Amino acid sequence: MWRLIACAFLPFAAGYYLAYLFRTINTLIAGRLAFDLGLGAAEMGLLTSVYFLVVMAAQIPIGMCLDRFGPRRVQGALLAVAAAGAALFALSTGFLSLLIARAMIGLGSAASLMSGLKIIVLWFPKERMAVINGFMIMLGSFGAVTATAPAEVVLDRVGWRGLFGALAAVTALAAVLIHVVVPERPTRPQPSSKPVSLRTVYSDARFWRIAPLSATCIGSAWALQSLWAAPWLCDVERLNRVSLVNKLFLMAVALSFSALGLGVLANWVRHRGKKTEAVLAAVAVMLIGAELVLILHPPWPSLLPWFVVSVAGSATALTYAIIGDYFPTRLVARANGALNVLQFGWAFVVQYGTGLILEHWPLEAGHYPLIAYQVAFGVNMLLQLAALVWFSVPPLGGRKRKAEAPAISLAAGGRSSVEVVVPAADLVLLEGDEHAEW
Repeated sequence: MWRLIACAFLPFAAGYYLAYLFRTINTLIAGRLAFDLGLGAAEMGLLTSVYFLVVMAAQIPIGMCLDRFGPRRVQGALLAVAAAGAALFALSTGFLSLLIARAMIGLGSAASLMSGLKIIVLWFPKERMAVINGFMIMLGSFGAVTATAPAEVVLDRVGWRGLFGALAAVTALAAVLIHVVVPERPTRPQPSSKPVSLRTVYSDARFWRIAPLSATCIGSAWALQSLWAAPWLCDVERLNRVSLVNKLFLMAVALSFSALGLGVLANWVRHRGKKTEAVLAAVAVMLIGAELVLILHPPWPSLLPWFVVSVAGSATALTYAIIGDYFPTRLVARANGALNVLQFGWAFVVQYGTGLILEHWPLEAGHYPLIAYQVAFGVNMLLQLAALVWFSVPPLGGRKRKAEAPAISLAAGGRSSVEVVVPAADLVLLEGDEHAEW
């Protein structure tokens, strides 16, 4: 088991660590980057959010490649692309080259989480999946911790160009490590009475019940923490550089350990016969409440609501465990990819859209006013609330459909009969692949 952890789990955790570092590093370098190259809020929003756009576009093809070629080959090749993107970012002198470099980094990081989840599905027991997912996300999200105070030390010494040069070298080393030490696990084809495709995922009503809530909450948390948390703290609370970096560091620590905490909580809930979906709904309610506090901006420190935003960003430990319950093993990577499309897509919309909204207000002494953030965060919060309502309604409709479901009479020798009520949704499940691993 220790050899398996060292050779299969940890290399992919390292890849996800680098992906998380790349995802969140712009919130630390945003001020220096904007000053050096004269970038505005909308340009910074686009430059940072193009990472999410490319990752979103790559999820479905990468999911198919993972299912076909395995995580070792896919992740090793893509991390090499991320290393090249980081090197180009370090050498860039204009917005266009920065945008291309950031897109390359996004493409190279696009498989980091899904390949880690795939390796977990291939090598580890299913009943421990939520906890192991939590460990994967916790170790990966230490990249967000590194992108605060530790990266600030490097930034002060070598600047953002030197920082990205170092990241390029480390990422290339990780690509080589995955290619060399990770074992292959061949999977034999499973007989199936039905072809398995993305249509299986996108036609599943359970997927569309959690997808809007997962996308609007987790995607928003990623967008805020990886870019707009720092400008909000500077513009609204007027923090100096030291206080800002310290608060970002604490938020990143909260993100890291909450991933493990949510994984353990989900495992505990499952053992008690409850549904993991309830934990996801509770996280969504907490996030909406935290954003409401940030919008109202009461006269007390904002660390607690930003902590909640960080916790919401780690709720992927819940959603991927839920997806693992919904679909057979051979479809998990594509199902996670389908969910990632929505989560990363929403992160792009929030990150870029917030910048567009902010630019409708003029700068006041170099800062955007509170009302600009209130409008941007408020629109996002209302959409999350709508997704939460959508998530909560199906159980009500499900009970009604169950009451109206057709009764099937089972006669026993003509002497008696038993009426069995089978809900329509269960009838669909009974038609599933009998050879699938559920």
